[in-house]
Amino acid sequence: MPLTRRVSLCSALVLGLCAASVWPSSRIAVAARQAAPAATAAPAAASPILQSLQRLKQMGTVLYVAAHPDDENTQLIAYFSRVRLMRSGYLSVTRGDGGQNLLGPEFFEKLGVARTQELLAARRLDGGRQFFTRAIDFGYTKDYREALDTWGHQDVLSDVVRVFRTFRPDVVVAGFSTQPAVGQHGQHTASAVLAGEAFKLAGDPAAFPDQLKTLAPWKPVRLLQNAGGFGGRGGPVPANALRVDIGGNDPITGESLARIAGESRSMHKTQGFGNFAANAGRGGGPNLQALVQLDGTPATQDPFDGIDTTWGRVPGGAAVTPAIDAIIAAFKPDNPAASVPALLALRARIAQLPTDPLVEEKRGDLDRILQLCLGLSVQTTVPDAARVPGELLAMTHTVTVASAVPVQWTAMRYPATGHQTAINAALRTGQASTRAATERIAASTPLTQPYWLREDGTKGLFHVDDPTLIGRPENPPVFPVDFVFRVGGQSLVVHDEPVQRTTGADGAAASRRVDVIAPVSIAFASDVRLFAPKADKTVTVDLLAARANTTGTLQLDLPAGWTATPTSRAFRLATAGSHDDLTFSVTAPDRADAATLKAHVMVGGVRYDTEHFEINYPHIPPQLLQRHARSKIVSLDLAIRGHNLGYLPGAGDDVPQSLREMGYDVRMLNDGDLTADGLRGLDAVVIGVRAFNTRRDLAAHLPALFEYVNAGGTVVTQYNVATGLLTNTLAPFPLKLSQDRIVDETAAMTWLAPDHPAMTTPNRLTPADFDGWVQERGLYFPNEWDNAFTPLFSANDPGEAPLRGGLLVAKYGQGYYVYTGLAFFRQLPAGVPGAYRLFANLVSLGR
Repeated sequence: MPLTRRVSLCSALVLGLCAASVWPSSRIAVAARQAAPAATAAPAAASPILQSLQRLKQMGTVLYVAAHPDDENTQLIAYFSRVRLMRSGYLSVTRGDGGQNLLGPEFFEKLGVARTQELLAARRLDGGRQFFTRAIDFGYTKDYREALDTWGHQDVLSDVVRVFRTFRPDVVVAGFSTQPAVGQHGQHTASAVLAGEAFKLAGDPAAFPDQLKTLAPWKPVRLLQNAGGFGGRGGPVPANALRVDIGGNDPITGESLARIAGESRSMHKTQGFGNFAANAGRGGGPNLQALVQLDGTPATQDPFDGIDTTWGRVPGGAAVTPAIDAIIAAFKPDNPAASVPALLALRARIAQLPTDPLVEEKRGDLDRILQLCLGLSVQTTVPDAARVPGELLAMTHTVTVASAVPVQWTAMRYPATGHQTAINAALRTGQASTRAATERIAASTPLTQPYWLREDGTKGLFHVDDPTLIGRPENPPVFPVDFVFRVGGQSLVVHDEPVQRTTGADGAAASRRVDVIAPVSIAFASDVRLFAPKADKTVTVDLLAARANTTGTLQLDLPAGWTATPTSRAFRLATAGSHDDLTFSVTAPDRADAATLKAHVMVGGVRYDTEHFEINYPHIPPQLLQRHARSKIVSLDLAIRGHNLGYLPGAGDDVPQSLREMGYDVRMLNDGDLTADGLRGLDAVVIGVRAFNTRRDLAAHLPALFEYVNAGGTVVTQYNVATGLLTNTLAPFPLKLSQDRIVDETAAMTWLAPDHPAMTTPNRLTPADFDGWVQERGLYFPNEWDNAFTPLFSANDPGEAPLRGGLLVAKYGQGYYVYTGLAFFRQLPAGVPGAYRLFANLVSLGR
C-alpha cells in the first residue's frame, strides 16, 4: 500500500476515530474505512500527520454525559475532537435497551447490543470515545428517582465515578438539567444528577476505594450543562451562560462540523435517524451552544478557562511541547519519514516522565504517529474467525513498510498464551514480509458474549464480574497479538488482533473478529410455548453443529412442577453446519404457571448451554450473542376463535410468532395484499408496531382495509408514534395520537366496559390478567377519538390523571376496528399470560 494511502488512513486515527488506544491496527483500518466522510476533498495543504502532532500537544479532556444512545451532542463532540484536538468522549449511562427498533425484531438486550455498535460507529465519525455504565434502559420513566432506584443508585454512581477516574476529564458536560421537567424522561434527569454527584466524589479517595487498586482519584475542574441549543432540552438559558460557537469546518477534510455531526447521528438507525445526515447543514456556519455552570471553578469565556491543557501540567513535561513544535516546523508532507529521528528522540524524552495514565495514552498516540511516518502497516488474518475452546488458531502475520528507514521485525507476542516467537527480519521497502503462526485457544476461554450479558443481572443493572471491564463499550480482543519492531535503537510494539477477511454482498471488503463458539449451539423452536394446565405438548430443540462428527447428549432443565419424556436424548451431528431437531413431550402442571425452560448438551465431558444468534445490519459490524438457551413455558386457560390471521409488519416485532403459538395460521402481508382478494378468508388482520410511521404505501390501501372491516372483518392496529406519521388517517373514524403513556407496568387497570365482547369472549378477563406485565402498560395513547370508539380501560401513573385511550374498539359495519397502545409487542414475546388472553379476545371479535 503506498504511503499516501497510509497517511490518509491516519486521519481516522488522529481525529480520535480509534480513540480507545487499545484498538488494534486492524480495527483502526476498518474504522477508517467506515469513517470516511461523504465525498468532500481535503485541503491540499492539510496533513493528517501534522494534525496528529498538533493533537499530541493538546492535553485537555472533555466528557459529555447523558442517558441513552442519541442523547449526545455529536457536533459538540466533533468540535472538541476535530477542531480543538482534545480528548473528547461520551458517557451514555445506558445502552438503549428499552427503546423501540425501527429496523427489525431485536428488543431488550439485543437492541442494546445493536445500539452500542451504533454509538461506536457514531464516535468513529465525530472523533469521540465511548463509555457506558452497567445501567439498563428499562423503559420510559417519568421520575428520575425511579431510575436511580431501579438501577441501584450507588452501583451506577460508582460506574460514573469509575469512568471519570479512567478518562480523567477536565470538563464534564451534562446533556440534561438536574431539575425534573414535565415531559422529561426520568433517565435523562438521572444522568445529570449522577454527573453532578460523580463530579464531587471522583476526586475523593474515600469514595469507592475499591477502585483505587487500579485507578487514582480524579477531580474534574468544572461541570457544565448543555442547555437550550441542543434540542431545547435544558430549559431556559441563564444570561450568564457560556456561549460557544461549535460551527465551522474540519481543518483536514474541509467538511462542515454540522455535516459530520449529522453523519454521526445518522448511525442511530434503529431509532429512525438514518436520513439525519441528509438534513444536516453542509455549510460551516455558526452554531452557538449554551453551557451553564453547575459546579467547579467558574469560567467566563471558554469551557477550558484557567485549565492548563499543555504538557506543562505533567511534572517534567514542559520541554515536550517545544520538541513537538520543532517536529511540526520541520515536517515534510512529501517525506514523513524524515521526522522519524526527531520522533524517536521525543519518544525517549517522554519515556522518562513519571507514570501517568494520560502520558501513557499519549505515548501510544506518538507510537501511531511514528508508525504512520514509517509507512509501517501490520495485518493478522485467519481463514476462519470462529474457534471452539481448545482449538488451534492458524494465523498469517504480514508487515509492510513504505519508507527506507531501517526497521527490524524482531518478534511476535501472544499475550493470551504468554508465548513469544522470534522473527529477526529486516524489512524491505515496499515488500511484504509474512510469517505463519499457530497458537491454541485455551480450553478455559469463555465463549464470545458481550461482557455485560454473560450472566443475568437485575431489572436495572447488568452483572459484570470483572470491574476493569466496566465502562468499556465492548469486549477486548479474544486473542490479541503484538508485533515487535526495532527502529533507531528503540522497541516499537504495534497491537493487533486476528481477523477473517470477507467480502460482503455488495462486494465491499469486511473484517470479522475472532469469536469463541460452542461446538454445538442450542435453540428452542419457540421462545414461548403455551400449554393448557396438565396438557402435554411437544417441545423441539434445534441443535446446530459448528464442527463435524460431534456427539453428545441433550438434556432439558425443567422448572419445578413440569415433567418431560424423555429428559435427555443422544445426538450425532455428522457435518459442520448440520442441524438436528430433537423433540420432548413436556407436561404442564395442573395450575396456571409461567416458568423458564432451559437445556444443555454434554460434548466430550464439557457442558454447553448457549444459543448462537447474530445481529446483522450493514451499518455496524456483525455481533454474535451466545446467551444461555431458554424458552418461556406458560400454563394458562386460553381460548381462541377464528383460525386465519393476516399480519402487516411495521417497524419489526415478534408478535406473528406469538400468534402462531396461540394456534393461529398467520399469513404475512404487504401493502399490495390490502385488497378484497388479498384479505379474503382472513378472520382478522393485525397491523404491526409503527406501521403508520414506516409503511409509505399503507395510506393508499386503507380504503380496502376499511371495507374488509365493514364486510365483517376485524383489524387490530398496534401502537404508532405521534410524530412522523405518514398519514393522519389511522382508522375508519377520527383518531388522534398523543405522547401519553403509562410507564408503570403494575398500574391498576380500571374496567370501563366490563361486558364488552373484548372483555369476555372467548376468555373472561380478570384483574389477574394484568399481572406480570413488563416494562410498561403502553405508549403513545390516543387522546382524541370519535364516539364510535369504546374505551375498555383507564389507568394512570402515580399522581397523574387516568388515561382512557390505551385500548379502543369500534364497530364499523359488520366488523370491528381496534386501536391499541398497550405494549403487546413486549408482553407476548415475554410470555405474559394475560396479554395472550386479551389479544386472543381482540382478534376473535365478531367470530
